[in-house]
Amino acid sequence: MRSIRILQGFVLVCILLVPILIFLFLKGFGTNNYDIPIFFEKGVDNPFRECPIADTTQHYIPEFAFTNQDGEIVGRTDMEGKITIVDFFFTSCPSICPKMSSEMERVNDMFRDYDQVQIMSISIDPTYDTPEILKEYAEKHHAEAGKWNFLTGGVQETYDLAKCGFIIPSVDGLGVPDDFVHSDKFVLVDDIGRIRGYYSGTSREDVDLLMLETKVLLHASEEQ
Repeated sequence: MRSIRILQGFVLVCILLVPILIFLFLKGFGTNNYDIPIFFEKGVDNPFRECPIADTTQHYIPEFAFTNQDGEIVGRTDMEGKITIVDFFFTSCPSICPKMSSEMERVNDMFRDYDQVQIMSISIDPTYDTPEILKEYAEKHHAEAGKWNFLTGGVQETYDLAKCGFIIPSVDGLGVPDDFVHSDKFVLVDDIGRIRGYYSGTSREDVDLLMLETKVLLHASEEQ
């Protein structure tokens, strides 16, 4: 009988310890130790001096100002203080763009209620992709201007921004959809304009990682 009481007492102690152990576990593992890289801290490799950027200091997204699907001017200034996810596409793209836009729609749904997160999809065919065309495309993907901006600008400015600002390849197809070349990457930019990650916009797993790392950046900015 005495052994039964001892066993009952031991079980009771274990039950009482469970909340304490859970608290200690969460406290120990609740701290964010997930480090997201900062790209181009020592500048961008620019051997032919094609880009007007420093090649020895931290690279930041340069100034730009384009027109969104509602005819409003949106650009670098609107990135200050926000986490921005950027891709380059064009509405008549016959290959990877539909998949990229579908994946970006998932990102938009995930962060729809987060004011600190925004999306910019920049057309590499600005001659065709007028604000009116972009408006139709935005509506197709349930995009709201101000949250997910589809942008069009000057041809040279667009390609300079892709190559020298976001450091991704782009080639003008001169109006022929099959001749345009652009990256499938989604670019994660932090609230002071540094690039924090590149993710394939055609890979669900990569886009899942993008959403995770966006949440990590959000948590880090809230702690500051």
